[in-house]
Amino acid sequence: MMEDAIALIKPLDGQAMEKCQIRLDNLTKPLNSLHSFEHLALQLAGITGNARPQNIKKSIILMAADHGVAVENVSAYPQEVTVQMVGNFCKGGAAINTFAQHVGAQLVLVDMGIAAELPPFPQIQSEKIAYGTKNMAKEPAMTREQALRAIETGIRIARQEIIKGSRILGLGEMGIANTTSSTAIVACYSSKTLSELCGRGTGITDEILSKKLDVLETALAVNQPDPNDPLDVLRKVGGLEIAGLVGVILGAASSGAAVVLDGLITTAAALVAVKIAPIVKDYLIGSHISSEPAHKVALDMIGVPAHLQLDMRLGEGTGAALGISLINAALHVINDMRTFGEAEVAVAQDGPGALKQTKDVKD
Repeated sequence: MMEDAIALIKPLDGQAMEKCQIRLDNLTKPLNSLHSFEHLALQLAGITGNARPQNIKKSIILMAADHGVAVENVSAYPQEVTVQMVGNFCKGGAAINTFAQHVGAQLVLVDMGIAAELPPFPQIQSEKIAYGTKNMAKEPAMTREQALRAIETGIRIARQEIIKGSRILGLGEMGIANTTSSTAIVACYSSKTLSELCGRGTGITDEILSKKLDVLETALAVNQPDPNDPLDVLRKVGGLEIAGLVGVILGAASSGAAVVLDGLITTAAALVAVKIAPIVKDYLIGSHISSEPAHKVALDMIGVPAHLQLDMRLGEGTGAALGISLINAALHVINDMRTFGEAEVAVAQDGPGALKQTKDVKD
């Protein structure tokens, strides 16, 4: 399924982007003065094949799983918090519930590998591949078969949402210790040291941060992930939810949908997806730059800009939701603003000086 999905990914629609650019350049504003919003509108035109995309349905896919490395005490919270927070998502009480509602996105909750049996929440889709990963400080986090199965699950879920009409998929995650796994993934491709990449995750102390660095060093030494084989990196130091998100990205791109990233974990998944299929980069949209140092490093390696600096480090897809709010604004720009001709700006003012004034503003 993965190879089939990759084969379906097409370049962005250049003709739609050209028409979109012409309209953007003729809107009643100086050229490129709305910068990021114009680039977002242009990218959505290329992804959808529509020079003026509008009323696009949105979903946020939040995948949850546990990490065996949590036993190394690399987080400020115990592993039980994963299942507790998923319960909170199902009851509508978390930040992502509020943010998803704010931007009009359907929240899709998926159990990829929580290390517990969940109560019978109808809101969550059970795709449990294992009860969490193994401890990557001792052995590979998962088998290659598990990583592939998780990717294929993500592809299927992305397509499921696209069939329902969504063309914008935000990414979210939940899993105690997943910043440790994500940092390990980024470290496999970055020339920066672990101390430069490693952040405080949920707000760990100096003592736990030192432990986290030691665990990362050990995990990379024990597993020796091969950066030339993205699946090897993913299976040895990744997570089941991260692998699932890799699949969501591949599935979205193969079906012509945009993917909005959140923080470090979703961007680590995007880094793996781009290593598997470089063409997916054109379908990725950054949202914010988190306080995790490895996040910006990963964004820079992929070549995707982030548009918001909010010092957030919550995860759950909250940044992706805010990224979707920027997309909503960008779509209003391309559809609701008027061109100089439509607005009759030049003739709405008095005298020939108005024509010169309009030209000066555009220049």
